[in-house]
Amino acid sequence: MKQPRGATLVELVMSIVIVSVGVAGILSVMNITTQRSADPMIQQQAQLIAESYLEEILLKQFYDPDTGTVCPAPEGSRANYDNVCDYNGLNDNTGARNQFGTSVSGLEGYNVTVTVTPNATATTGAVSLGTLTNDYAGGFIRVLRVDVVVTHDSVQGLSIPLTGYRTNYNCNATIAVGQCRPLT
Repeated sequence: MKQPRGATLVELVMSIVIVSVGVAGILSVMNITTQRSADPMIQQQAQLIAESYLEEILLKQFYDPDTGTVCPAPEGSRANYDNVCDYNGLNDNTGARNQFGTSVSGLEGYNVTVTVTPNATATTGAVSLGTLTNDYAGGFIRVLRVDVVVTHDSVQGLSIPLTGYRTNYNCNATIAVGQCRPLT
C-alpha cells in the first residue's frame, strides 16, 4: 500500500498561523520605523532654526544704539530690534520667523523662545565667563547670556536648547575705567 503524500489540514493551518505571526511582527516593526522616520529630520531642522536665531541675536550690538544702555525695553516689532536684549522674552509660538518677523513657510510647527540674561553689575552677576578679566583694575568682562529653545508641535518631548554669549567689546583695556558704560 502506498503512503499518502501531502499535508494534513492541521499542518496546513499551523503553518498559516506561524507565517501570519511572523508577517505581523515584521509589519509592526516597519510601522514604528515609518512613524519615527521624520523625527531625525525635525530634530535637525530644529537645531538649524536654533542656530539661525542665535546667530541673528549675537550679531546685534551689545548696547542699545538709541539709548546707550544695556537691556532697555524691547523696541516694538522684531524688524526694529537693534541690540541683543531686544530679543529677551521673544516667543515665536506660531512657527519660526525670519529676522524681520515674517513667518517662514513650512516651519509653522516649530516654537522658539529666547531669554537674554545680563550680569547685574560690572564685577558680579548671574552671568560670567569664569575667571576671564579685562586688563584694567581687575574688572570682569561684561557679558550677556542668550538662551534659545526650539520645540515642535508634533514631537512630544523635543526640546533643542542652544546657549551663546555676547561680550562687551567696547569695555576693554584700551578704554579707561570711567569710559566703560555701566550695565543698567
